[in-house]
Amino acid sequence: MFPAAEKRFIKTNFITIIVLFMVIIAGGVVRSTGSGMGCPDWPKCFNRIIPPTDISQLPQGYEQHYIEGRAKKNERFAKIVEFFGDKEMAYKLRTDKSILQHEEFNVAKTWTEYINRLVGVISGFCLLFTAIYSFTYIKSKSSIVVWSVVNLFVVVIQAWLGSIVVSTNLMPWIITVHMLLALVIVCISIYTYFKAVTLRDKTILVNRSLSVLKGLALISILLMLTQVIVGTGVREEVDLLTGSNIARADFITAIGQQFEVHRWLAYCSLILVIVLFFLVRTSFNTGSKQFKFALIALILVGIQMLSGIILARFAIPAFAQTTHLVVGTLLFGAQFYLLLLLNKQRH
Repeated sequence: MFPAAEKRFIKTNFITIIVLFMVIIAGGVVRSTGSGMGCPDWPKCFNRIIPPTDISQLPQGYEQHYIEGRAKKNERFAKIVEFFGDKEMAYKLRTDKSILQHEEFNVAKTWTEYINRLVGVISGFCLLFTAIYSFTYIKSKSSIVVWSVVNLFVVVIQAWLGSIVVSTNLMPWIITVHMLLALVIVCISIYTYFKAVTLRDKTILVNRSLSVLKGLALISILLMLTQVIVGTGVREEVDLLTGSNIARADFITAIGQQFEVHRWLAYCSLILVIVLFFLVRTSFNTGSKQFKFALIALILVGIQMLSGIILARFAIPAFAQTTHLVVGTLLFGAQFYLLLLLNKQRH
């Protein structure tokens, strides 16, 4: 059905999507284990391609060297922030001493962060090859080429932002932007994959207008995006409370209203996904991709709710944090693909 060059692009794009989710999994493990500052510099780790396994491998006074390097990078970043009008944040970047706080060497955290970076590098190469192979569509579907190349530039920005996350000692709002940009990269990859597949395979397209379904799918994904932003804010509060005298079992109570908003949004998201599933089931046969992705979304939202309950009732265990993040991202991806499926019609 597909020419060899198109098959190559579709396969590479699909692998890229999988690797991007692996990056998010690795990032979730880094956050849940507190390994974000396992490597104090970027892109290398302790100025090595392969990081050390023991503190004896590091030179004396290495701490000050990396603190000075981060301070210079933060000054450059502060100028960018100031240029866009946020003088208060620029001032904080320049004067907040906690941003430059040194974290003692921990081999487990170092290698956890290093593996996260390795997966990130692999994803970068996958996006590069996706962009190169996309040129087979330069005449038949130029939008695939445009978005594949755009995604390559976005991942470069994401890599730079990753270095800022390190230099600012995991400043919460930068982590949030870092997460949202990761979702943008995933969505672009899913979009180019969808466009390539539907260029010749017309069996997944719908013959009729489904305005109600499309509207619900769009509301559902916007609600999920809001959930990601609010949830990241909750996670930032957890990070701040971790260094306090408050017992971990009392974190949810201490977070207060922000967690309550997150929880009620989760209930709304669950209801929307359930309603959407039953509407899709009545409009499509069970062998259709629309039904399959509606079912996947329903299963994922169930797992997401369960992991959220575990987080709230069992003192926020690390494994549940990673599960909650990864499943939430998969749910967002499934909902986005379902939206594309419902929005595409035969002409």
